[in-house]
Parts: sequence; C-alpha cells; structure tokens
Amino acid sequence: MTALLSVKNLTVEFTTRDGIAPVIDDLSFDLAPGETLSLVGESGCGKSMTALAIMGLIPSPPGRVASGSISLAGENLLQAGDTRMRAVRGNDISMVFQEPMTSLNPVFTVGEQISETLRRHQGLTRRQAKALSIEMLDAVQIPLPTRRINDYPHQLSGGMRQRVMIAMALACRPKVLIADEPTTALDVTVQAQIFDLMRAVGKETEAAIILITHDMGSVAEMAERVVVMYAGRKIEEGHVDDILARPRHPYTRGLIACVPHLLETVSAERPYLQEIPGMVPPLSDFGFMGCLFAPRCDRVETRCWQEKPKVTQITPSQSAACWNLQEAKVRVDA
Repeated sequence: MTALLSVKNLTVEFTTRDGIAPVIDDLSFDLAPGETLSLVGESGCGKSMTALAIMGLIPSPPGRVASGSISLAGENLLQAGDTRMRAVRGNDISMVFQEPMTSLNPVFTVGEQISETLRRHQGLTRRQAKALSIEMLDAVQIPLPTRRINDYPHQLSGGMRQRVMIAMALACRPKVLIADEPTTALDVTVQAQIFDLMRAVGKETEAAIILITHDMGSVAEMAERVVVMYAGRKIEEGHVDDILARPRHPYTRGLIACVPHLLETVSAERPYLQEIPGMVPPLSDFGFMGCLFAPRCDRVETRCWQEKPKVTQITPSQSAACWNLQEAKVRVDA
C-alpha cells in the first residue's frame, strides 16, 4: 500500500554546550492510510521530537532539520513554507499533546477552542463551527455536550480534557493524528476508554494514527506496527505481533519485560518483573559511532563500542539494528 506519511533518513540536530547533537539520527518509517503506528521508547529517545519535526515545530534555534525528508501524500513538508505548514497543522495533520491542561487555553471555553480550529481551517461561520463542535464533543462521548461546550478546561476532569483534545484534533478530519502519550496521568479505566475512543473515531474519520508511548502494554493494545527508538535511533521495527512474540533487539526485549502481563512472551526462564539497568545516555553522547545501548546491554561485545549497527531486514515485516540479533532472539512457548 502506498504510504500516506513517509519519513526518510530524518536527522534533527540541536546545538548544545558540548557541540551539535543529533537528537534524531537517520530515522525512516512509513505510515499507511488508516494504520496505527507506535513510536515506543523511554523518555529522551526522540519520540516527541519526531512528532514535532513532522508538525514543523522544531524550535530554531537551537534545533534544525539537518537532512532527510517528511512527505505527506507525496508533498515534502520540509520544503513547505510557514504559510503552507500553518494550513497543514490542524487540518491535514493534528496532534494530541501529552498534557491537556497546559495545551488548552484556560481563559477560553472548550467550545471556543474547538470552533477556532474549524473557522480557521474549514472556513465555517461561528454558528456552523459551534454546531460542529457540539457534534465532536458528542462523538468523543462527553455527556451533555450542549452544556459542556461552555465549560472552561479547569471545570473538566483529566479524562474529559483529553477527550476535548481528541475532539479538537479530529474536528477537521485530518489524514494523520499524532497522539503523544495521550493517557499519561489517567487511571487504567480512563486509559482504556481513551484508546477505545481513538480507535472508533479514527476508524470513522479514516485517520492514520501515530501513537507515541513508553508503555509496551499500550502498544499491545493499540498499535498495528511498532518502531522502537533509543537515543534518537530506530533500533527495531515490525508488526506488533512479531515484536511482542519475537523481539530481536535486547532493548525491545527489556521494554517488554517491564510489563507484567507480557512477561510470558519474553522468558519462561525468568518469570518475574525485570528492569533495564542504567539510563538513556545524555544528549552529548548522541551521535556516538558505536551502539548507544552498549553500556546497558548484557550481550555487548567489542564491535558494539566501535561500529554503529546497521538495520537488518530479518523478515519481510521485521527489522532491527543490532550486532547480536540471533542471540537476542527469545524462546516463545506455544
């Protein structure tokens, strides 16, 4: 299937006190129409920065897109001017940000904020925009939408604010919806409701979804394909079933081992909650020629410190960047 969104060899650099650091290093992936793709990894791995690059929101200075391309339906967004990108944002590509309380303007009602998007991108009158805003609040299952449209963000619960963000993002029926940790700080029941809502509304609007998360449990629930990122690099990619059943990179295996109900697919020999030792390297280490996961890996060898692993296509639907792919394979019980 032809890709709707195509990211090719994307490199984003930031100027730091220690020099220039590639916060995204040669990243490539495709997103098909109607597909749900998850970018997963710990905080600081470049997931949100990838989203900002797609949206054309990299702060400059200190950041800049050094190389690569981001194409939406064949149009290279990196070559689009500011006017064109303002038309794309919110209309063709929308984003649900991580913290709705800081993303929603506290001095405007939620109805005014949804209506502003519709008036700007769809050219609707105030009356038309208000009517459609009520429809969107109803679509995201907010009770009494005709009353809630006049509420301010502080009058809503965390789950309802997140629903408002989803309603705002989907109001113009975008081609791509980026959800950056959409269930952070929400309880488990509300998380499940938000995921169900995203699936239902995404299917209705035919929007492709990029889910940004650090939680492999969320990946298992929502995604069709997965891109695992570490320190700005893509280290594994594949169909969600292949990634969960046969993770080929030690880091992917560690992420899965951190989720109790996924442990059985990781190791029958160590059926207890595991953790990944160490932490994501500082920004000054990004760009290191070897494997950035080497200091935390239990299968590290001399080559890992000296050479950047190349992405290897393991199967038609799964690839990984590791010098010890065979050793990283885990046993899967029938």
